[in-house]
Amino acid sequence: MKVCLVGSSGGHLTHLYLLKPFWQDKERFWVIFDKEDARSVLRDEKMYSCYFPTNRNIKNLIKNTLLAIKVLRKERPDVIISSGAAVAVPFFYLGKLFGVKTVYIEVFDRIDKPTLTGKLVYPVTDKFIVQWEKMKEVYPKAINLGSIF
Repeated sequence: MKVCLVGSSGGHLTHLYLLKPFWQDKERFWVIFDKEDARSVLRDEKMYSCYFPTNRNIKNLIKNTLLAIKVLRKERPDVIISSGAAVAVPFFYLGKLFGVKTVYIEVFDRIDKPTLTGKLVYPVTDKFIVQWEKMKEVYPKAINLGSIF
């Protein structure tokens, strides 16, 4: 199984890194902001740098969409996993077009309101995971697995 882990740096990277027991024995690559924390934490990992800032930035959305086409064609992952942020959007939509399974994990600090990225990828996500039972009211098809911390 080949895994694509997509996210921004900071807390989103932390969320994805906490999944190490799942991904450590799998072929994988990361799509992440080229920032010091990502370079440090992922120094021995295969990484593709995505464009930021992503929040409501159309120019970088277009660049990240083109990056997603290039990376997904080259790598051909079986699953894309993300906890946000906006860079996940083009990867999830294009991933679905390429037949890739998608898993989105809504961040821990969202207890009763969705993130913008969560709302955008929810329609195309195969497994949508929340960390609070209350979030199932926001995302009815979600699975509550509890905290990943």
